[in-house]
Amino acid sequence: MGDIRTALRRAAAEVAKQCDPADLATARDACGQYLGRLRRLPTDPPVEFKAELTLDLLPDDRAAVAALLAAQRRQAVTDVLRRQKTEALAAELADPAALLVRWAEQDGVDLANLSGVVEDVGKVAEAFARYRPEDERTVEHEAVEVLREFLGSFPEPSQKRMLYTLLAAGMDSAQRPQHAAKAQALLNGHTVVDPAGEL
Repeated sequence: MGDIRTALRRAAAEVAKQCDPADLATARDACGQYLGRLRRLPTDPPVEFKAELTLDLLPDDRAAVAALLAAQRRQAVTDVLRRQKTEALAAELADPAALLVRWAEQDGVDLANLSGVVEDVGKVAEAFARYRPEDERTVEHEAVEVLREFLGSFPEPSQKRMLYTLLAAGMDSAQRPQHAAKAQALLNGHTVVDPAGEL
């Protein structure tokens, strides 16, 4: 019996290294399956055995795990609220008018100096406009930003006409006639809304 207990203790120590004490249910399953395998002692004749497991934490360990999980939940809520606040504030301050309102609401603001502030406000709003929430930091969103900067670098109407004509032609060549029609509509100074409500 001593050899069997020693073998089971070794097996339990081996599987316990891979278990998370904060996830007791999964640890019970993993340990139960591992210790439930048929094992054999190298005796003559061989002795075969397997074990059942009852796994729990000591009261102090249970309290420590509960405190850890509660702290993780509180931190997760704090992180989500901070992220939402950051995204909402960045969206608001990306609008130069909203940024000017914020500036004008400060105590001791000299509205006579408004004209000197407008240029700086535009730069700050542009910086906020570049902010993107994490779920929008994809290749597609980055591509849209690159395309927007590229199109904005051609200010002349004739240049814009040429670019939108090329864009519509490229979409048409890629067998995307609906997108080509939307690009053509933008070229004509209009926007098209499809039944799904997308531009």
